[in-house]
Amino acid sequence: MKPLSFTWLGHSTFLFVSPGGTRILADPWLATNPSCPEASKKIRELDLMLVTHGHDDHTADAVAVARATGARVIAPYELGVWLQRKGLQQVTGMNPGGTLSALGLSITMVRADHSSSVLDDGRVVYAGVASGYVIRFEDGLTIYYAGDTAVFGDMRLIGELYHPVIAFLPIGDLYTMGPEQAARACELVGARQVVPMHYGTFPALTGTPARLRELVEPCGVEVLELKPGETAR
Repeated sequence: MKPLSFTWLGHSTFLFVSPGGTRILADPWLATNPSCPEASKKIRELDLMLVTHGHDDHTADAVAVARATGARVIAPYELGVWLQRKGLQQVTGMNPGGTLSALGLSITMVRADHSSSVLDDGRVVYAGVASGYVIRFEDGLTIYYAGDTAVFGDMRLIGELYHPVIAFLPIGDLYTMGPEQAARACELVGARQVVPMHYGTFPALTGTPARLRELVEPCGVEVLELKPGETAR
């Protein structure tokens, strides 16, 4: 098996390639994402899509990419129903606490502290609870993809139950936690590496990887800062 690789496509969108070769897209915002490189705006091959909540900066390309690739979509239950109404066939709805097996992976939906809605014909439509995911890959490596969230005390349980090695955490502030809360999240989860996301896309998102690094590297946590389009292995 090859090691896990992941490419940051800007904001909170990541393309993972699992050790077994499964291609997974998290929170697909591509076409109108100002941080997404032009060469990455079209996904031609995909096996699985994970969506954490309904906001447009996490779902804007979910329907188009799923239709184009035939990928299976996993989402919070109510958001999954909405995606099915948009014509998607391979949609699995979940709720926090649930675990499913898909394509050799173990995927657990976990809590996030955030809101969730979609704009549908100009109306704000409830899209279920916001969530994060814990993913265990074929070789046993486990990651925590937090989605949009504030820090919350039960992140400690995520660490105790699943022992993620890498945490993907929002740091932009205003709509999610900033670097100070994210540093506390690192401590609660116990991950050895943190990949910052959901920052820098708009002027309002003021949190920076540099500030996160100041807070967590003295505690032995490595900050893996990627540029949009860059791949880590």
